[in-house]
Amino acid sequence: MYRFLVSRQWVILTLLSLILIPTMVRLGIWQMHRYEERSARNQLVADALAAKPVPVERLTSPGHTVTSAERYRTVTAKGRFDTDDEVVVRRRTNADDEVGFHVLTPFVLDDGKVLLVNRGWIPSGGLGETSFPRIPAPPRGEVTVTGRLMPDETTEASGIKDLQGLPDRQIMLIDSAQEAKRLGLRVLGGYLAQTAPEPKGDTPEQLGSPGDENAALNYAYALQWWLFALGVPVGWVFLVRREARDRAEAAAAEDAAEEKEAAPTPA
Repeated sequence: MYRFLVSRQWVILTLLSLILIPTMVRLGIWQMHRYEERSARNQLVADALAAKPVPVERLTSPGHTVTSAERYRTVTAKGRFDTDDEVVVRRRTNADDEVGFHVLTPFVLDDGKVLLVNRGWIPSGGLGETSFPRIPAPPRGEVTVTGRLMPDETTEASGIKDLQGLPDRQIMLIDSAQEAKRLGLRVLGGYLAQTAPEPKGDTPEQLGSPGDENAALNYAYALQWWLFALGVPVGWVFLVRREARDRAEAAAAEDAAEEKEAAPTPA
């Protein structure tokens, strides 16, 4: 009854099924790993945002590399803004995907060290990217700023190339080491994404809070792949049984036709 399984068509179908099952299982495992990684990152972000604010120099110092556990930690700093040396970061978008600049202003601490503060997003104002935009002034005098501690930006992490020959006072990536060379001062590692005090007026538009990665989607994909893997042998058995049934019915019909043909004709 099942001799058809050694036919070329069924051998190919069986081999394909045997390949698909482990492939789908491995894809499900990969998606589960992605779920675990994203869940861990979401937990790190949640823990950082929930932690109490601390003075910035407790977490970073000149030359320090901000770690994943320190990223998004709320920190405070007391000092004054140095608008003479502020720069803009090119090709940055706001919540509405409009292209403009981020405003990066050195913040001189009481001990003379410098904290880079990303004050937020401003539109290009129709000037393009070759002219320096008009930037709203920050508060004057001594002020306390609060924000999220962020690591230096790199081409590897962001995919943005740090281009050479840019217009004056424009950069592509926020890199504390490069800014330390430009300023000739001791610059704390990483930078601050400012959250307070809030800007007056509409600009700079402060950066939004970090969102959660959709880990649940990877979990659903993992279950989906494993269900597909389970469905392959079930589908194979269903097709085999249907083929065997169809062949049996065809053989029975053929035997009935032969018997009818062989039966004597009544006189």
